[in-house]
Amino acid sequence: MTAPTIPPGFQDMMNFGLVEALLGRRSRRFFMGAEIPDGVFAYKSAHAPVHLSELEKLLVVTACGGNTGWHNMIYRAQRYAPHLSNYAAAAGGRTFPSAAGFHTSKTFFTDDEGVYVVDNRDAPAVADREADGSLDLNEVVEALRSRVRKLQDGRLRLPSEVPFVEAHNTWVANKPGTLLVIPVADLAQHVLLGLCYMLQNGLVLTDDIHKCAIPGIEQFRHIVDTSNTWPITFVEQLSLAEVTAELSTSCYAGTLLLQAIGLGGWMYDGIDLFSVLGASGVPGVDGLGFRYDTDERWPYPNPTGRTGVLEAFCPPHYPDMRAAVDAVCERKFGKGGPFSPETPGPWKDSAKVRAAAQVHDETFRECVALQAQYVFDTFGKFPGTVPSVFISTYLQAHHLDLDFYDTFYQPGAYLRTHAMHMERWHPA
Repeated sequence: MTAPTIPPGFQDMMNFGLVEALLGRRSRRFFMGAEIPDGVFAYKSAHAPVHLSELEKLLVVTACGGNTGWHNMIYRAQRYAPHLSNYAAAAGGRTFPSAAGFHTSKTFFTDDEGVYVVDNRDAPAVADREADGSLDLNEVVEALRSRVRKLQDGRLRLPSEVPFVEAHNTWVANKPGTLLVIPVADLAQHVLLGLCYMLQNGLVLTDDIHKCAIPGIEQFRHIVDTSNTWPITFVEQLSLAEVTAELSTSCYAGTLLLQAIGLGGWMYDGIDLFSVLGASGVPGVDGLGFRYDTDERWPYPNPTGRTGVLEAFCPPHYPDMRAAVDAVCERKFGKGGPFSPETPGPWKDSAKVRAAAQVHDETFRECVALQAQYVFDTFGKFPGTVPSVFISTYLQAHHLDLDFYDTFYQPGAYLRTHAMHMERWHPA
């Protein structure tokens, strides 16, 4: 990516108010180059598609997944005070929240030029905050730009047709000129972190599907009340809900920025997640190219990752679940992790704060691994009842065809930023 030039519209964006973004948010789907072939809104754009500029693209992706400095962590948990709460898996904060600071997701995006991933899940703080707590947007955008990695040339290989795209999105989704942002969660890692959270708070799994305790769990009675349980299905469904919130708020942050820039677009879930990940089973519909497996016990294929890009914390990317547990602990307590004394932070004595967390010892790891391995062995994958990798929501951004809105809508269908966008962001 080349360094973007700054148009006059950038300052308009900086002056745009949050309340105006909240009240002005709408799904504005009709873009330059679009066509609705029939029905009450039948219309063909008189314009050619106009792709987002380098700066527009970087700003939208930053809104969806930018690093915003060190996060503040959770201060206290009554069960193991005075130790610092040790749930988080990343030290850096991003533009969206994550349950207990787990931050297992990565941001992918595609446009006419290629498919990309943002490698900033474990990035350190990108810039120092000012005394008033503010960050320099230019530094944040440049930091994200340095973390963008191109995975392939050309747009994501996924046709805009049923069954890959919902019927109401075939005319608009992933079309020429558009930017599609795809946040992807490592749900396997999220569930593992959830098991650590549970054990830290006196809970273990029970198999509510096969109506049995986890075999061998009683050997850990000296560290946990093994009769205090949560069912596998509840834990996995709760984890699915938590990553859904993470992915959705990522896209919502991007949606608010669309209003400030004056771009059209919307957040939605109307693209088949398995096809996007690469598990369509149809030659040429490669999506993100994730490895996936099938099993007669599962109702759908199970994507687990792409080597060197995003690898779920489970087999086949790890030899067994104990290795995945060790990897989780390394992320938390190892170099660059939130509980390494060597990791800088926002506190006056950051080393003291980070070192105050209780480290997961060998017995703790064995207990978590026993439960996780049972799930894997019983269901053939981890997690057992939900996908190892998950997508919930996408954000599409594009240049609005204002003629469409002027034809069908009363005044007020778009904001002043949309009305002035081409003049202010593309003056040439």
